[in-house]
Amino acid sequence: MNNNDHTLVIHDVQKPATGIPASVYSSINAMEEARRIGNALCSSSFVPEEYRGQQNMANVLVALELANRMQVSPFMVMQNLHVIHGKPSWSSQYMIAMINGSGRFNSLRFELSGSWANGDLSCCAYATEKASGEVLRGTTVTQEMAKVEGWASKRGSKWQTMPELMITYRAAAFWARVYVPEMLMGFMTQEENEDIAQVEIRTENVAAEPKNVATEVL
Repeated sequence: MNNNDHTLVIHDVQKPATGIPASVYSSINAMEEARRIGNALCSSSFVPEEYRGQQNMANVLVALELANRMQVSPFMVMQNLHVIHGKPSWSSQYMIAMINGSGRFNSLRFELSGSWANGDLSCCAYATEKASGEVLRGTTVTQEMAKVEGWASKRGSKWQTMPELMITYRAAAFWARVYVPEMLMGFMTQEENEDIAQVEIRTENVAAEPKNVATEVL
């Protein structure tokens, strides 16, 4: 192999100069090499908790696979892909950054109206597609929607303390799911999974409440 060649080949599977196999799961050799890289990452105190230690090596391997598919740094994926109640979730900031950095659109913009205090806060995300010049508008997220879906009613919800930021993040997620689903890799955002998980937990608790004894007797 030429010393100046920055492309390595393992069982006919190419990998970039970063050293990450083209697919972590493409072969036994690729898996073992990914594990060697993963060992260095999972022992670092700079990666989030869900990637630290040998017990989380499976999470690290998934992060390596995603990083290679997306052609970004594994560390960047680990810093922005969180596991919320067992579900991988992108941070909303990173999702917006991915859209803005893709080169396909002008920067994502947000049309805010109303106020939380008045009960009529709403937000719509939009961006101009560079290739066509078309303005792509997403679903308008409203305060009423947040109330009906249960996002804002849980204890300690950030919707109560920073509603403009939360409604902006949700509008961005809705926009991305329609126009760039490939960037999300099928994942929801961290804020979405946190809200949905709380609603699911609350629903399960209600269902588990004991039935009224008097009603049972009747």
